[in-house]
Amino acid sequence: MSTTAASSLWAEFRALSRSAGCRTLLRFGLAAGLAALPLPALADLRLCNQTASKVGVTVGYRDAQGWVTEGWWDLKPRSCETLLRGSLAAQFYYVYAVDYTRGGEWSGRAMMCTRDTAFTIRGVEDCLARGFDRNGFIEVDTGQQRNWTIQLSDPGQPLAGGP
Repeated sequence: MSTTAASSLWAEFRALSRSAGCRTLLRFGLAAGLAALPLPALADLRLCNQTASKVGVTVGYRDAQGWVTEGWWDLKPRSCETLLRGSLAAQFYYVYAVDYTRGGEWSGRAMMCTRDTAFTIRGVEDCLARGFDRNGFIEVDTGQQRNWTIQLSDPGQPLAGGP
């Protein structure tokens, strides 16, 4: 192919690529190519509210500095929320939740600190003396999975979950 012919083809391609139809095809091709790339797996602790009620959720866990409790996440009926982002670092996480619509709670034996408004509390000892509430959390065994979703059904029913 001569230099003149190659230059002419290049000029035609540039002119064609400026047209709206070609830009759409190029965008589609780029999007399809990106969609085919492997993406890193998301690893989070999620909770799905399978009830017909609005619920408030808190979570407890142990990190490098010790025990932490965090809350509140307000979940609409039949919705899910990410409680902790990133690969799970522990096997056990703890949940305490309140049914705002019908009353009732999901609680267990692991006593941890909470409060009525949004919080992050370090430590689980002397909750009342430190000005916090004290509630029983349900232990959730993730089996050391990198991600886990907890399924919250009606109060009094056990929590279900899986990767």
